[in-house]
Amino acid sequence: METFADGFGRRFRYLRISLTEVCNFRCVYCLPNGYQKVAGPALMTPLEIERLGRVFSHRGVTKFRLTGGEPTVRRDLGDIIGRLSALPGGNKVAMTTNGWNLARYIEEWAAAGLTNLNVSVDSLEPDVFRRITGHNRLNSVLEGVDRALDLALPSVKLNAVLQRSAVGEGFDRFADYVRTRPVAVRFIELMRTGDNAAFFEDQHVAGSHLREWLTARGWSPCPRGSDDGPAIEYSHPDHLGRLGLIAPYSPGFCDSCNRLRITSTGKLRLCLFGDDGVDLRHLLASDDAAPLEALIESALRIKPRGHRLAEGRSGDTRNLSQLGG
Repeated sequence: METFADGFGRRFRYLRISLTEVCNFRCVYCLPNGYQKVAGPALMTPLEIERLGRVFSHRGVTKFRLTGGEPTVRRDLGDIIGRLSALPGGNKVAMTTNGWNLARYIEEWAAAGLTNLNVSVDSLEPDVFRRITGHNRLNSVLEGVDRALDLALPSVKLNAVLQRSAVGEGFDRFADYVRTRPVAVRFIELMRTGDNAAFFEDQHVAGSHLREWLTARGWSPCPRGSDDGPAIEYSHPDHLGRLGLIAPYSPGFCDSCNRLRITSTGKLRLCLFGDDGVDLRHLLASDDAAPLEALIESALRIKPRGHRLAEGRSGDTRNLSQLGG
């Protein structure tokens, strides 16, 4: 069976599944007032997620990423990881988390089959971290990262949103952090959403700022794998880890798109910054895969060539918690 593809010949080997929109952090660029509950459909169950994963695995997906909101607020997270890791094909099961529960549960998640871990750490300065996230938990989060490294997970990465107020010495501190740790730190260019226009105008920094910093200090771009995300990572002979950049405003950013996204209530989003999505939920009630495959194939025919962020259009994405790391 062929890999899912769109009308532009892009093939999709990477599926991001949001488990919830709930988040227990109050990051200034995303949910400065905390998560506000809204009425809506129930979250997908572990069985529905397994059925969804089985179809995508059958059609060429080799990597699943569990995102949110904050996925670790779900008590059935270990069950979900286990179901996806047990699918045929030796899939990678990844997760993006703010690290709140990491030190406490990483052994359990690794035993269930978690292979790749991304942790959001916007600053290595405790005061800056607290100002950005609303919580004084940097030491706990970094303890969880160290425990993940002790478990020898195949991939451990940190995500940091690129912000004007946190740049400065921030690059140097993260470079020092990866000098002796096999960790990739990826800086994500701040994206404008429906709720953060004023913050974006004040804090957006072009990704070229980091690229110039890396080049001037002898960092070199690394080759990309077929199921890698959008980051371009850089290595340095004097550092065990890597630094990277995710720059959605760069020309051609969408040309090599290899990932699809499913919302926590079972919608296929054809573009991260598109409108609405294609509802798959009604086809997850049974094990009959044929109708689900047909609907996904039909939907991919209308997937756009790229987002329209440069025009100030972010679709119906209200805040960055919907992006799923």
